[in-house]
Amino acid sequence: MNTMNLTRNLALLGCAGLLLAGCRFEQSTATGWNYNDSRNGGFEKAPFDEQETGPGLVLIEGGQFTMGRVVDDLTHEWNNIPRTVTVSSFYMDETEVTNLHWCEYLYWLERVYSADYPEIYKKALPDTLVWRSKLAFMEPKVEYYLRHPAYRDYPVVGVNWLQANDYCAWRGDRVNEAILIREGLFEHYPNQINEDHYTTDSYLAGQYESGKKVDGIKDFNPNKDTRNVRMEDGILLPRYRLPTEAEWEYAAYGLVGNTVDERIVERRIYPWNGHFVRYDSRKKGGSFFGDFRGNFMRGRGDYMGVAGSLNDNADITSPVFSYWPNDYGLYNMAGNVSEWTMDVYRPLSYEDVGDLQPFRGNVFKTKVLNSDGDIADKYDKVIYDIDGVKYWLTQFQEKLGTRATEEETALLENLNTKVGQAEELVNTRKNDAAQQQIQDMVDLIKGQDLEICPKLLAGISEYQSEQPGQVKERRVTVEENIDRRNYRESDNIDYVDGDKESSIYYEQPDYTGNAMYDWGKTTLINDHARVYKGASWADRIYWANPGTRRYLDERQSTATIGFRCAMTRVGSPVGLGDNKRRKNLKK
Repeated sequence: MNTMNLTRNLALLGCAGLLLAGCRFEQSTATGWNYNDSRNGGFEKAPFDEQETGPGLVLIEGGQFTMGRVVDDLTHEWNNIPRTVTVSSFYMDETEVTNLHWCEYLYWLERVYSADYPEIYKKALPDTLVWRSKLAFMEPKVEYYLRHPAYRDYPVVGVNWLQANDYCAWRGDRVNEAILIREGLFEHYPNQINEDHYTTDSYLAGQYESGKKVDGIKDFNPNKDTRNVRMEDGILLPRYRLPTEAEWEYAAYGLVGNTVDERIVERRIYPWNGHFVRYDSRKKGGSFFGDFRGNFMRGRGDYMGVAGSLNDNADITSPVFSYWPNDYGLYNMAGNVSEWTMDVYRPLSYEDVGDLQPFRGNVFKTKVLNSDGDIADKYDKVIYDIDGVKYWLTQFQEKLGTRATEEETALLENLNTKVGQAEELVNTRKNDAAQQQIQDMVDLIKGQDLEICPKLLAGISEYQSEQPGQVKERRVTVEENIDRRNYRESDNIDYVDGDKESSIYYEQPDYTGNAMYDWGKTTLINDHARVYKGASWADRIYWANPGTRRYLDERQSTATIGFRCAMTRVGSPVGLGDNKRRKNLKK
């Protein structure tokens, strides 16, 4: 890991003041003008070797591999046929996100939002009821698994795909804030409330000043004294995010240990070599010899072995460092919990993804600009997905049916009226007024003392799309893409497999639904079905093959699905740095 302290970052930036002492300016190879010289206007070139490794991450050196199923297709889905793809280098968590990590996240949300937006904290709570079973006594897991210190190093479960994404974004902001404090550019500022909290985007946009030291970084612009850190300085890290399906599968195989002279000499079925599920080597496994290589179900009713000889010491999940890592240093890539990936599920993805960095789920966005052409002010309130709120409210009312009381029926009618008005306001581009209608709905529910009110608040809060403090973004419009060759639409999830010619409704020109996937009519797949990978503590060994894939709606969660974060690798794929590479070439 680079230690990038303030002295290193400002060494070159202070070079102008040391000119008389013999410091020479680096010159541009394009113009011959000096870098970091205020006499030349002050264009800066910051010192940079390579990307810093973020907390908890491991560098995964990319490369070519055969993505897809390499074992018998027992489910006969044929949705992951092998094909050759290339994955760029990236970073990935060495373990799953744990209960302790999630409790840290919850604590921060409660501290920042609890006064005015308690629903944000409640939205982030894992569904602990995923442990309940109709025919098993699992109540102790419901009560203790998330918060009891005995489970703090166990992977968090009951987290849906949307919650996992929110956590990744939060984690990236906290890491970058800590870096700025470490570099002496920020002071500790624990009193961040509502929209006045640090996010990387708001800081880069000049919309977060709390906690920032006055002096900042010296600016070589002759018209300025100091400035904020910029992306060009190489100090801030890229976003934490979920791994793509291809990245997760590539990392799970860990084929770096199976290559000789650019050849993969032994394909893997699992994240380890061979067909055995127990450690069969005294050299590599050490004290693990004879133990199981992962936490999965061996047979009907066999979750942990027999008394006196527990072969994995786990009835459900296990601590994240319980098993020997694969050749990348990643733990539990087969077993313990299945894991969310970024991708939208499509059975035809093996045909319809790129062969470099394959991914299904591109929705292109851009920052919202104000009338002056500058980045618009960040959100100062919760923003809701109005279509989602309307859909959920309709579903809730249908399920409630005739059991609703007169007071509850009146409340629901009032809510339906308001959400309809909000929809009309959106259609006339009065977005602020539309959001106010949804907030009025929330206030109306809070003012009632009815049995359904907590359920209504919880359901509507699930459709919060943006939180206070986030920079405003929107989807790219068709008009903006008119001259582009590589893409036309903002939402490319349905590209190829969603075009009209592939639809069963092709002969019905008046059909207006999803061209390929008609939820509830032709398939259970839609644009909200997300891929998850790997075996869990409740799965048989078949699912431990990294090529197998399953899907679940992005708002659903189970006791068997967790996640780990990833980060894009910027620059050199091998972690050597360009200067070191050049030196090696000269030898």
